[in-house]
Amino acid sequence: MLRIWITIGLYLATRLASADCADLPAKADIAALAEQVLHWDQAYHEQGHSQVPDDVYDQALLQLQRWQSCSPAPSPAYRPRAGKQGHAVSQTGLAKVHTQAEAADWIKPRTDLWIQPKVDGVAVTLEYHQGRLVRATSRGDGWQGEDWTTTVQRLPAVLQRWPQSIDLVLQGELYWRLSNHVQSRDGGAGARSRIAGLMNRQQLADDELADIGLFVWDWPDGPAQMTERLAQMTRAGLDTARYTLPITDLRSAQTQRQHWFSTPLPFATDGVVLRQSQRPSASDWQAETPYWAVAWKHPPQRALARVRDIEFGIGRSGRITPVLQLDPVELDDRRIRRVSAGSLQRWRALDVLPGDRISIRLSGQTIPQLEEVIIRTTDRTTVNVPDPTRYHPLSCWTSEDGCRDQFLARLEWLSSANGLDLRGVGPGTWQCLLNTGALTGMLDWLDTRALPPTCGNQLAGLLQPATERGFLQWLRALSMPPSGDAVLPEQWTVLAARTQQDWETQPGIGPHRARQLVAFFNHPQVESLRARLAAAGVHGFAVSG
Repeated sequence: MLRIWITIGLYLATRLASADCADLPAKADIAALAEQVLHWDQAYHEQGHSQVPDDVYDQALLQLQRWQSCSPAPSPAYRPRAGKQGHAVSQTGLAKVHTQAEAADWIKPRTDLWIQPKVDGVAVTLEYHQGRLVRATSRGDGWQGEDWTTTVQRLPAVLQRWPQSIDLVLQGELYWRLSNHVQSRDGGAGARSRIAGLMNRQQLADDELADIGLFVWDWPDGPAQMTERLAQMTRAGLDTARYTLPITDLRSAQTQRQHWFSTPLPFATDGVVLRQSQRPSASDWQAETPYWAVAWKHPPQRALARVRDIEFGIGRSGRITPVLQLDPVELDDRRIRRVSAGSLQRWRALDVLPGDRISIRLSGQTIPQLEEVIIRTTDRTTVNVPDPTRYHPLSCWTSEDGCRDQFLARLEWLSSANGLDLRGVGPGTWQCLLNTGALTGMLDWLDTRALPPTCGNQLAGLLQPATERGFLQWLRALSMPPSGDAVLPEQWTVLAARTQQDWETQPGIGPHRARQLVAFFNHPQVESLRARLAAAGVHGFAVSG
């Protein structure tokens, strides 16, 4: 169903009335968001193209409405093209609820309720005269739309004759047929853009016509009771009854909503529609949100989040990772406060700055993932970025100025299961030693006499197994470059003596990796670590005479 820039409904109005206006952005940012929403609406209505996912659009629109409730000012709003053909019965819009609490508030005072999937397609009005389909009209502005009669009369999915010779009006959704489509897994699959694009064309091939389906979601001038409307539509050959089911309370609505969200359907959906059986006479319908039906959107797959700050983490290899600090947002029952931008290169390409609003989603249902910048703040204040030329795989073997992050990352790797596997020694241990001044070099902790008691009375015992670890395990712990299937004698001097050509003769070692290995074994700070390990009696690190 088409988006409509609507007068805010009862539930939205309640939320906006209590909106927090303490953190209102600059007026230029409010105006920029209004322009962005206008641009999205134009693309959606006029080109059939959703430039952002529906859940991101909904959140952006809600944010704009909150800002405007705090700072009323004229702003552009999209008005759908009216078209030239009037609707026999006005097409209403739908107010939206997004949470269980809002759905419960809508359901509680009502009886004889029904639920339908909110099919993601394009709305159409079908008019029958003496049982024959005579006119089809796009939604347009709800009062008038485009004449789709010629195309719709060729659609196999559309009932061309009603069983009885009566006049009637049906309203429904033309959709692009999908096979084994699971909304929670597949998302919108571009289905709405596809059907909108087809309906905007003058000529359609037979196979394209066959791939267009129809879901009739209402019979405005039909029988007063839903059960009788559904019975007659079923006898006419429509599948409305299959997807129009009775509900008694919030729980039954939740169950059916989740079922349609997670099981195969022949169409894409973006939520469910809750309907009363009883509604006004068709002549009283208006092109605005009705009181007898509401859309309950699917759980959002994405969240719109404001970037509060940007921090730059430096890993043990010297890779710089921008981490966006966010105003907390909820997504799939998780509270998300930060998200990685992946790499310095991607962060620069996205041009993310504090104040921007970004789209995030969960990767594998657990890890927040940055998708794109949705709204840019007008204040493009730059941030201080670490110099990428300073950090590399052989930098920061000590806690010198500017090296804390990479130094700690080296230590965390060293004690992890990938390194020396020191049980009970983790990031907190190394941070404590660093904060107390007990640690300036990678291996200062080998002298257990200097360990502060504030970092744990058992720490010396936890670190003691390190000197008993084997030569090859120590090489991994020190972040020696990957060596493929190369033969590694357990003697430092032999490995340090290898040239690039020597390394390239080993299986799995190419020129680039060979250069890295030569640089590692001959780096002055790595040599200092070797000497420290030799002094501690670790096998393989002594220099043979």
